[in-house]
Amino acid sequence: MQIHWREIIRRPVVTEKSSYMVDFNNQYTFVVHSRANKMQIKQAVELAYPEVSVEKVRVANMPAKRARRFRRVTTRKSGWKKAVVTLAPGDTIPLFEGV
Repeated sequence: MQIHWREIIRRPVVTEKSSYMVDFNNQYTFVVHSRANKMQIKQAVELAYPEVSVEKVRVANMPAKRARRFRRVTTRKSGWKKAVVTLAPGDTIPLFEGV
């Protein structure tokens, strides 16, 4: 069953650490579908950005966390899956440039 790349790649993660990884390691971080595997993530990135080639994909399941709202009310933020994608030397994704 073929899944569209937009269902696999949810959104990019833009933080200080991810910006550092883009600048020095040529690694990009994405929030991905929780059931996606490394091969699907690699294909989705290469379909979304045809000018890049993916060398390596690392995946981590980020745990759910408790959050507090209005002093006493506690809620639960759901867990999510993070993918760190390493591109070939010289390749860049323009979405992350200048952020």
